Amino acid sequence: MQSVPNTSNLSPMSLIQTHTMALENGGTAHVMFTRDYTGTSATFTPVVSRVPLSTRASSGSNLVWNGGPVQTTPKIYVVFWGPKWTTSDGEYKALTGFFTAIGGKGWINIDTQYSGSNGTITNPSSQLAGTWIDSSSIPSKPSSSQVGAEAQKAAQHFGYGGVNANYVVALQTGSDPSGFIHQWCAWHSSESESEGIVSFTNLPYQSDARASCGEGSVNNPGTYDGVSIVGGHEEAETQTDPQPSSGWTDSTGSEIGDKCAWQNLIDNSAAGGYPTQPLWDNKAGGCRQSGP
Repeated sequence: MQSVPNTSNLSPMSLIQTHTMALENGGTAHVMFTRDYTGTSATFTPVVSRVPLSTRASSGSNLVWNGGPVQTTPKIYVVFWGPKWTTSDGEYKALTGFFTAIGGKGWINIDTQYSGSNGTITNPSSQLAGTWIDSSSIPSKPSSSQVGAEAQKAAQHFGYGGVNANYVVALQTGSDPSGFIHQWCAWHSSESESEGIVSFTNLPYQSDARASCGEGSVNNPGTYDGVSIVGGHEEAETQTDPQPSSGWTDSTGSEIGDKCAWQNLIDNSAAGGYPTQPLWDNKAGGCRQSGP
C-alpha cells in the first residue's frame, strides 16, 4: 500500500469533506475525524463527492448496501507494533479489555441488521481472536503503506482469516502518523495480498491525541476513554464495510460510525461498561447505543 497523498495545497473547497480518502495505490480508507476537526485543512483526497461538514454526522438518510461482503462472524486480531508496548500499558489493557467485552452484547449487536453478498453479520460472544506485541522497530511517522505491511505481517502471524478478520495495527506512543491528532483519530481500509484481501485498521496511540480523540469525554480523568470510542467506531465500520466502500454507507459516503461520531458518549453497559459512541440503526432511523 502506498502512502496517503500530500494534498495540503487543496483550495478552500477542503472546507467540505467526506469521511473517505484515497490512497495512492487506488485503495480507499474511511477516516474518523477528531472531535474538533473543522475541515479547514486536509491531508487527504476525498474519493466521493464532497458534502458539507454539517451533514457528515447528522444525515438522516439510512445506510444502503453497495453490493459487497460484510463480516458474518467477526474476528479481531490486534498487533501492538513497537518496542514500547507492554501488557501493563494502560492503552493495551483498555483496547484488549474492550474488544474482549463487546461480543454478544447490545452495542455491537446493532451491526446484525446488516447483510452482504456473503450473508448476515452475527454477534458471537468471543470476537477478540488474538493479540501480539510485535516489538520490531517502527517508523516515527508510519505511512499507510507501512501500516498495511504490518497488517499483512499480522495476517501471516495469526493466520489469514478471510473477510471476517480485522487486523488492528495499534501503534506505540510517539509513533504518530501525519494527520493524526490534527485531522483524524484512526481509519480502516483493505488491500489485496497474496493470501487474499486483508481488512485492517490504522489505530495510533489514542492517548497521544488527548481530548482531540476522546480523552476525558466521558470520565474524569478518562485517560483511555478514546481508546474504546475510536477503536469501537472502527470495528463497527469494518464489520459492516470490510472492503470500503463496497459495504454499507449512506448517500454521502458515511459509514455506521461516521453518522454518529462524537455524539451522546456514555459508559455503555451494552459494551461491557466501556465508553462508546452510538451507531447508526437503520431500523430505528437514528443513532443508538444498543439494538437493533
